[in-house]
Parts: sequence; C-alpha cells; structure tokens
Amino acid sequence: MVEDGTSLGPLELAGGRWGVGDASRPGTCWVEFRPDGLYQHEPDSGGRLIPWSRVMTGVWLTWGKHAWNTNNRGKYTLKGMVAERTGGWMHLTLRHPYEDLQLRFDQHERPYRAVDALRLEHLLRQLIDEGKLQLLGDPEWVGRAVAHLAGGKNSWLTDRALRRVAKEAIATATGH
Repeated sequence: MVEDGTSLGPLELAGGRWGVGDASRPGTCWVEFRPDGLYQHEPDSGGRLIPWSRVMTGVWLTWGKHAWNTNNRGKYTLKGMVAERTGGWMHLTLRHPYEDLQLRFDQHERPYRAVDALRLEHLLRQLIDEGKLQLLGDPEWVGRAVAHLAGGKNSWLTDRALRRVAKEAIATATGH
C-alpha cells in the first residue's frame, strides 16, 4: 500500500483517494477516481460524476487557465518540468450522448515533471484501449501502477516507449 502524497504528475493520493489535481487545499478543482467513475470536484458545486462506461477516447492533459487553449499543450522548462502554474485540464470524449468534456484541476504547489504527466496520459489511454478504465476506481491497483511509472529518468521519451511502459504498468499492477 502506498502512502498519502504518492504522485505521478498531477495524480496524487490524498486521504486514501486518488485524484488529478490538488485535493488537499480547500476550494480547489480536482478530479477523483472513484469505483463508479470520474468525479469532478468544484468549489460551490455539488460536483459531477462521469461513469467509466461513458469515457470513450481522447484523453489528454493541457496546462493553462483556459480549456480552449488545446493547440498549446503547455510550456515546459529546460529541466523537463511543467512551467504553467495556472491550472490544468483533463480532456475526454464521452459516449451516449457523444460530447467532448474538459475537467478542470488546480495544480499542486509542487512542480510536475513533464515525463510523469505524459506517463499518466498514456496509462489512461491504454486503459481505455484495453477496456479496463474502471481499474482506476481501485486505489490499491492505482498505487501499484503509479509505483511502476513514477521516478526514473526525466528525459523525453518516444510515443512507443510511453505506450510500452503504460502496458507494463497495467500488467504489473494487475499481477500478470
């Protein structure tokens, strides 16, 4: 079992719950991984649940104040860190009915390594491709996958290498 504070880019375990964004500060936006789906937490709102079965494709993360700035995936430092500090967005395509959705999250105080954000994106995409996205609702499974993906060299990786490491993380976390 992993401890609170374990993270992979914007994904972090806080209070026994995995979420994208800073769940530890009051009044923040963040996306929680629940057994029944993604749950968007927003200040002054009851939140919104997106069942796993509705998530279809197109998962990616962008950085910045506005969701429509998708042509600019974000700014990065020379040391491979996410430079943008105004927040982030998780973009999804949903089915029944079809719609593009942007889920806002507030960034943590700590900087994110770009390679960790890319590994998180590829993990989400691979789970969708394999029809196993609901595994994100199991905190222990997510902890095992994150343990496999976190750390390592902070260097730019190829798309093929990112896909391979995501597949390995799924297999390791599942016990195959």
